[in-house]
Amino acid sequence: MPYLGSEDAVHELRRSLSNPHIQADRLRYRNVIHKVIRYMTQGVDVSSVFMEMVKASATVDIVQKKLVYLYMCTYAPQKPDLALLAINTLCKDCTDPNPMVRGLALRSMCNLRMPGIQEYIQQPVQNGLKDKASYVRRVAVLGCAKIHTQQGDTDVDGAIVNELYSLLRDPDPIVLVNCLRALEEILRAEGGVVINKPIAHHLLNRVADLDHWGQSEVLMFLLRYKPRSDEEVFDILNILDSYLKSTHISVVMGATKLFLVLAKEFPHVQTDVLVRLKGPLLAACSSESREMCFAALCHVREILRSLPGHFSGHYKKFFCSYNDPHYIKNQKIDILCELVNDENVHNILEELRVCCTDVSTQLAHTAIFAIGRIARTYSEKCVKILAGLLEFKQEHITSAVIQTFRDLVWLCPQCVSSVCQALPGCEGNIQDTEGKQALIWLLGMHGEFIPNSPYILEEYVDNVKTETSTTVKMELLTGLLRLFLCRPAECQDILGRLIYHCIEEETNMAVRDRGLFYYRLLAFEVKEASKVLCGPKSDPSLGVLVDRTEQPINSWVTSFNTLTPLYEKRHWDSLSASLTKCQLSVVRQLVEELHLHEDSQVLQEPADQLNLVSKVTMTPELFEKEWTSIAAKQCLDISWKQEAEPDLLQTSLHVLNIYTIAKTKAGTQPWKSYLYAQDNNDNMFLVELVIGSKPSFLKATVKQASKHKDEEHALNSFVALLKSAVSTVLELSR
Repeated sequence: MPYLGSEDAVHELRRSLSNPHIQADRLRYRNVIHKVIRYMTQGVDVSSVFMEMVKASATVDIVQKKLVYLYMCTYAPQKPDLALLAINTLCKDCTDPNPMVRGLALRSMCNLRMPGIQEYIQQPVQNGLKDKASYVRRVAVLGCAKIHTQQGDTDVDGAIVNELYSLLRDPDPIVLVNCLRALEEILRAEGGVVINKPIAHHLLNRVADLDHWGQSEVLMFLLRYKPRSDEEVFDILNILDSYLKSTHISVVMGATKLFLVLAKEFPHVQTDVLVRLKGPLLAACSSESREMCFAALCHVREILRSLPGHFSGHYKKFFCSYNDPHYIKNQKIDILCELVNDENVHNILEELRVCCTDVSTQLAHTAIFAIGRIARTYSEKCVKILAGLLEFKQEHITSAVIQTFRDLVWLCPQCVSSVCQALPGCEGNIQDTEGKQALIWLLGMHGEFIPNSPYILEEYVDNVKTETSTTVKMELLTGLLRLFLCRPAECQDILGRLIYHCIEEETNMAVRDRGLFYYRLLAFEVKEASKVLCGPKSDPSLGVLVDRTEQPINSWVTSFNTLTPLYEKRHWDSLSASLTKCQLSVVRQLVEELHLHEDSQVLQEPADQLNLVSKVTMTPELFEKEWTSIAAKQCLDISWKQEAEPDLLQTSLHVLNIYTIAKTKAGTQPWKSYLYAQDNNDNMFLVELVIGSKPSFLKATVKQASKHKDEEHALNSFVALLKSAVSTVLELSR
């Protein structure tokens, strides 16, 4: 029995499709076609039965037509000549009495991604726009957008645009929404669909007829309309009022944003709308969908920027659940810090204290730092909780608590005595660089209140030769010198040993220079050293709860109900800039590189130049089989920069039809990716990319499967193309 995906299995399908006995049995014939579609969806190349599938489209069975048209839309780019044979059948079906058949045929024609297809589908699409059946009109409207996309940079057809604008008054609501989407795509270069007063009021009157997603779309388009008077503004707001009570969160968010935009001159109206939004947002924050929950939490943070404490009465809604992912827990903890007041501070601190002992190190750090933020106002309660966490003697907890103490004594000098009482005995549980720096800073700055502070620093001095962190050594120099100025008798010998090591034995020049500077400063005069090092020990002028500065609603209303709150403004600006500039320039430059390679005389190509095809069938199993059976043809060491993004390189290679089949997670060291490509001479190229950061390097292993004699020439051309893609990415990463 032939196994799945073998040539024998495909030949068996072809024989079955050509068998007149099977064709006469309607059910058996459909089952064979089902098997073809099953193979196709599993990645098996069944393009060889294209002709038999075209013949199968001549049927009155609509289920069979759907299957055949799905097959043809998938393989038409690979078999353009044979696909043209199906055009007559599709055109005939576009005039079928059954509207389902007409719509299916029209949709399939618009999905045939092959050159020269536009001249065949323009007339059926125009006829479909005037069809009596609403389903056909829906398909025809979207077909207009598909035709425009396939034509590329050609001029916009004014007749089609006018027809689509007229169809905005179509009685079918889905046709209306599809018209908006199609016009937005066709007129993208001109700024999208224009919403004037007649269109805006027509859309407002039709919103009730739409489904939830259609309502969300229309509300988004209505943001472009600018009312001419306050009376018109309130008329629109009265129409939108009922949608603030919708059961669908996307409709509520869309209506809320439209309210906020239209009521820019009426802050009290904006505030009332946000009060009404509280219920739907809290419900979304408790949603089982993690994505919806995260988006709702991000928007809660946006609202709290202008209305601090707005959700204080519902603070328990933001307590962390055991099965919440870390990114949701982080958002909830940040929100809890914003909601703290005299009534709920005890419960919120107890919730955060539990989170501090979570098995996740990241969550524990987030909760500890959150308690430190709350301690700016409720210092006594928070310091007591933080000091209690030191009793667990866990390395990551102790380190985070010490870092929090360091920041707290700088902002709240009244906490110094409590913090100093908690510090002794915790030095043995700190191994990370940040924790050591924080502890040394505290001992140096407030060591006069800690009896054994010189002896704690002495342990660090005794182990300075095994210390690998430069920042810890420099902090140790500064901290010990500060402690020496207030407790000279106990620290003189310790400081002398440390300075001697830094000047005579230390290999790091930054540490050596600082040690030499302090030595000369002390040799000149101790009082001068005191002036240099003994600055202010705290700065309470930073204020209490500096994160709660109220911002006007209009400062963030344009980003409401978008991706901006999810990324935060600063990150979104940098991300969108990189997407619009860097990646587009990569695509443009790589396409130019491809053309340069096609015309290059350096490669000394014959008439049949390297041309990588866009449709390649490859499965992980097949890739592994080929990779293990083929010897490496070339191994490359290519220069790489640490600031260059591997994902950007992958995007660039995808533009050149070099596809990724597997890769490691982002941030993994070293980062690996496996890629494949095929040229028009059936040369298959398999690539392994390995990128490391310490030191930066890129290694590429290229393998080739070929049945032609000119395989070496094709391999050289592919390697040159790969190198040019890497060099372009590095150039753009400067």
